[in-house]
Amino acid sequence: MSRMNYLFSLLIFSFLTSVTVTAQPNVNYNAAQLHEDLERLTVLGSVLYLAAHPDDENTRLITYFTKEKKYNTAYLSLTRGGGGQNLIGTELNEQLGVIRTQELLAARLIDGGKQFFSRARDFGFSKTPDETFEVWDKEKVLADVVWVIRNFQPDVIVTRFNTEPGRTHGHHTASAILASEAFDAAADPKRFPEQLKYVDVWQVKRLVWNTNSWFYTNPSEFNADSMLTVDVGGYNNVLGKSYSEIAAESRSMHKSQGFGASGTRGVSLEYLEHTKGPKAKKDLFEDINVTWSRIQGGEKIGEKLQEVYKNFSLDNPSASLDALLDVRKLIIALPDGYWKKVKLQELDAVIKGTLGLWTEAVAADYSAVPGEKIKVTIEAINRTSIPVELKQVRFSSAVGDTSLSLELKQNIGHTLTTFIKIAEKASYSGPYWLREKQEIGMFTVSDQQLIGMAENPPAVSVAFTLNIKGQTIEYTTPLVYKKTDPVKGEIYRPFEIVPPVFVNLSEDLIVFADTKPKTLSFSVRSSIDKVEGVVKVAAPQGWRVEPSELPLKLSGEGVEINYQVKVYPSEAASQEFLQIY
Repeated sequence: MSRMNYLFSLLIFSFLTSVTVTAQPNVNYNAAQLHEDLERLTVLGSVLYLAAHPDDENTRLITYFTKEKKYNTAYLSLTRGGGGQNLIGTELNEQLGVIRTQELLAARLIDGGKQFFSRARDFGFSKTPDETFEVWDKEKVLADVVWVIRNFQPDVIVTRFNTEPGRTHGHHTASAILASEAFDAAADPKRFPEQLKYVDVWQVKRLVWNTNSWFYTNPSEFNADSMLTVDVGGYNNVLGKSYSEIAAESRSMHKSQGFGASGTRGVSLEYLEHTKGPKAKKDLFEDINVTWSRIQGGEKIGEKLQEVYKNFSLDNPSASLDALLDVRKLIIALPDGYWKKVKLQELDAVIKGTLGLWTEAVAADYSAVPGEKIKVTIEAINRTSIPVELKQVRFSSAVGDTSLSLELKQNIGHTLTTFIKIAEKASYSGPYWLREKQEIGMFTVSDQQLIGMAENPPAVSVAFTLNIKGQTIEYTTPLVYKKTDPVKGEIYRPFEIVPPVFVNLSEDLIVFADTKPKTLSFSVRSSIDKVEGVVKVAAPQGWRVEPSELPLKLSGEGVEINYQVKVYPSEAASQEFLQIY
């Protein structure tokens, strides 16, 4: 028998153009959100939740951390969930992993967390962590967990599972084992020293297990009195919802798994069992300084931010701008470090919100090929009486920067049209973890700085450089495409960089029971106005394809030609791959 996978990267890319059809539109900040974000600016604490799959995370606890405690919170899912089920479509494996990645990102938009992944593949159920590590490259997955820890610098790590085998999925137990080992390895400069070119070592303060009675075969083993107990069911007056209600909305984003949830109200207890580090007796963050005084020179910043928060006007958020700009100068003067970077980004977002500032760049089409020239519409508006000057608009992965000296007067929209040329060597927009040949248990990602990221950086980023009362602030937004649907209204989708042509296959797997030939059907679709050339089907040694070369002539974007070839397998082959190019 022979198994053939025809240029799988092209197949996946073609799939994505039909699935990734929406993008998050620009954010309009309301005064209540700004008030919440101002309070977040005063808190310098971080927590990493860690488990094996999309949907393993506890959205109640994540919501509580982000919206009640105002901690910088993230979820690290070791896999993208491609080995699971799909209740909303036929996509499985890598295609399902792409869907579940987007479901996790949608969940984080609701509960306020950030999202990370490792390179581990979800290969389906395993009984024990030993079985899991027979498929995963344990050292590589451990390196990824350490990399995320060193980048995110959590004070606390919370695992969804413990290290005892046999009570749950092997992936689950493996995630807890890796968290425990990474707790020590992230602080050791001898472990994964190649990462230290980009990050510093980091010592997490404590590691805990987010447990509950249902984790125990014998419920009597569950002793809540020995654990930290957290009530995550509190009500947020500003948001008008309980944290459990928000968590249910987040949980309901796991649509392919059928995890729609109803919100609850009232007391909701979570339990945290000590694993590593100094044991907390009453509060998860006891003995951890989460104020600005944890940074040398930061105490004054904390005091000023508390004052801004106290005096914030819901009716006139821009009244806080001068004080915020003063704080910004103080943050910029700090030595470079993790919290300086995080809080400067948060502060700039709040400043943008107080101005009612809108910046957007929209492409005339949703895709382009490397080297292609495209039309872009730039929009900027300042909805306050405070003077703001738009000085420059710059594009990544493209040529076409625009220098300006444009005063953004109160509530007067400015729309500019320009043309940019996509860089000749710009990367295609397929998922970065699918670009290289995969191992059975691992995705291959050669670029260290992509590891851990939930998705690719935008195909083209657009940086708006503004002068706000003497300070230069840059706001970066992805280039997007949008249209108005007669039913749904305004719809956004990411701008993509695509190949000149796509290859779509009728089947991605053909099994030969003998040496008799089989027919391979495929189509080639154009991404540009005119394509001419040949299509070649390259077979391994001993195989034969007839015809091996076909004429290609496409006139018009989206035009498609269907092809058929006969494939004659080799008697000696057991598993082979064809390439279409």
